[in-house]
Amino acid sequence: MSSIAMLMPRRVMNRVMSEEALQRLAGGRQVAFPPPAEGSPPSWDNVIRGAEIILTSWNSPPLSEALLQEAPQLKLLLHAAGSVKSVVTDSLWERGIRVVSSASVLSRGVAETALGLTIMSLKNIWDVTERTRAGDWWNNRVDEVRSGIREMYGLTIGCIGAGQAGRRYMELLRHFRVKVLLYDPTLTVQQAAALGAESVSMERLMSEADLVMVLAPEIPATYRMINEARLSLLKDDAVLINLARGSLVDESALQRRLSSSGCRLKVILDVTDPEPPPASHWLRTHPNIRLTGHIAGSVNNGLFALGAFVLDELERYESGEPLIGEIDRAGLNQLA
Repeated sequence: MSSIAMLMPRRVMNRVMSEEALQRLAGGRQVAFPPPAEGSPPSWDNVIRGAEIILTSWNSPPLSEALLQEAPQLKLLLHAAGSVKSVVTDSLWERGIRVVSSASVLSRGVAETALGLTIMSLKNIWDVTERTRAGDWWNNRVDEVRSGIREMYGLTIGCIGAGQAGRRYMELLRHFRVKVLLYDPTLTVQQAAALGAESVSMERLMSEADLVMVLAPEIPATYRMINEARLSLLKDDAVLINLARGSLVDESALQRRLSSSGCRLKVILDVTDPEPPPASHWLRTHPNIRLTGHIAGSVNNGLFALGAFVLDELERYESGEPLIGEIDRAGLNQLA
């Protein structure tokens, strides 16, 4: 019988683990749940003590040496969220504990959101709905808006990042007759081609794409990668969408680009830096920008897919099967 510790706040557990999942978890296993009280930080020492497997998520504690000493038999960490960087430590890796991330589950929602925003923004839904609400319906005034509508045919889509979300996004784009340019220095030309994309420089992608989708991880190499020089390459009627992290876009440079004469660039930011931006921040009021408040991944019912995934991984582990979401220390720096 496996000894399992739910090392996450109860409010988080209730968001990622459905009742069905909790019943499935408890079947034939010894499970330590977090205390119900949320008024003070729980004593994680008591929860993790003696565990062989731990489940973590958002707001779980870092697995310090002191905490790990309470579970000398620990073999596996199942993380019901995306990035594991908030919980993994050197001590964890040094003990040889296996680590599983649910990033593949979250990436599915991000890719679906990316496709939806791609179609809506190219369709010029912003201006069409505003004009229609004002009473116009395909008369002469609306014709100005109608000329800005573009369909998913013969356009060039630029994807920055071929991680799990980027790959799923490009997979969805295969259903449309568009050209896909990819910037990801970790992939070969052949690997990009296998994804249905052409591997290009960032400069070429920014200058040729009708829409640029940012899905790269937040690592030192991607800090402010969407800078002034690259923003200047965008077509005036292009669309820029950032579903990665706010630090990837130089927001001051973006403000200057949008302030240039005749700029019709449209921008959707699901993430900002800082997040959220202050109430008086220019991002909140600029007519060419839409902020979506970090909803690209799972938000409500979709979070239960994370719990289902870690339970699938748990059962694979118990039966000696390969783990789908396992990550190692060497590749951690390339992950979001």
